[in-house]
Amino acid sequence: MSAALSSGTGGALINDVLTDDVLRAVLAQLVPEAERDAFGLVCRRWLRIQSSDRRRLRARAGPAMLRRLASRFPGILELDLSQSPSRSFYPGVIDDDLDVVAGGFRNLRVLALQNCKGVTDVGMAKIGDRLSSLQSLDVSYCRKLSDKGLKAVLLGCQNLRQLVVAGCRLITDNLLIALSKSCIHLEDLVAAGCNNITDAGISGLADGCHKMKSLDMSKCNKVGDPGVCKFAEVSSSSLVSLKLLDCNKVGDKSIHALAKFCHNLETLVIGGCRDVTDASIEALAFACCSSLKCLRMDWCLKITDSSLRSLLSNCKLLVAIDVGCCDQITDAAFQLMDANGFQSALRLLKINSCVRITVAGVRNVIESCKALEHLDVRSCPQVTRQSCEQAGLQFPGSCKVNFEGSLSESDPSVLIFF
Repeated sequence: MSAALSSGTGGALINDVLTDDVLRAVLAQLVPEAERDAFGLVCRRWLRIQSSDRRRLRARAGPAMLRRLASRFPGILELDLSQSPSRSFYPGVIDDDLDVVAGGFRNLRVLALQNCKGVTDVGMAKIGDRLSSLQSLDVSYCRKLSDKGLKAVLLGCQNLRQLVVAGCRLITDNLLIALSKSCIHLEDLVAAGCNNITDAGISGLADGCHKMKSLDMSKCNKVGDPGVCKFAEVSSSSLVSLKLLDCNKVGDKSIHALAKFCHNLETLVIGGCRDVTDASIEALAFACCSSLKCLRMDWCLKITDSSLRSLLSNCKLLVAIDVGCCDQITDAAFQLMDANGFQSALRLLKINSCVRITVAGVRNVIESCKALEHLDVRSCPQVTRQSCEQAGLQFPGSCKVNFEGSLSESDPSVLIFF
């Protein structure tokens, strides 16, 4: 309907009656993006209101288009210029683009530049110089970035709460030490795959960033017990999520430190940490019994039924467990689940390649886990679709069972847990 039409015979024009504030209130009620876009098609005034009210923008644009966008959407707080990993031939955003971003989107709080291979330290310095209000920066897989450019960001953006530098292989301990000095309000750091980070970097981070809620050091193979233990002690009250996937120097000392200090821990990923044993997992199960929700410990080859029994009986909030390839796990891990009519909140269980698990163990799981949504039994030779049917197993109606690879880690509904 045209905004110039009257509301009835002899009535006033809509644009004469409705103020900008009223139109903004109407726009706020339009939740689907398509309806919000349609709002701006009514007339120029409505388009201006829609543009000024917009807070998020995702685009692929060069300097000229970015200038237009900055002029049209002055209230943008979140800007996503990320590139698809499949566009390896295209550099995406370059330093000249960041110059426009820094000058045109002065109120920016969130900036995402994933896989922008053309970004260098020069562009990062421009962000640090002019975007002091920035609170979240994602430069994952920007391969040309080093400590120098990101230090410039830290000096200029001292209210930074989240930093994602996954896959930035030039990053070293120096960046984490700089974070501890400049960004004391940092809550979330993702540095997965930054292989030059060592225990010295984690210890340095702990010295200044005392509000950390989430830390991801997956595939940082130089990180071990000394750094993790110190970080656990300093971040004891705030730490909620810690990911140490394939950090093969992490062992029982780290898990015991988490059990001792981090009683609010909700998510722990230690897959591939092969020196972790039952002793530390049992200590964790008792210490974090009222908080732990997701635990991934696939390829922790020293883990046995004792760990799993302790977790299932003590951690009542557990919704996801991954013990894939832990070949000492047997049916005995699940035998006591139905004691006293206990019903687990478990939604995801991955026991793939646990070769000693049989249909009897799976039966105990499904009888006590009515909320189960994902069950991975790939490469469990005694648990097949045919053997489960012959045993008359009735899986929960909403449960996806992966016998042969139909459920993968690429499934978004699985990824949300870890």
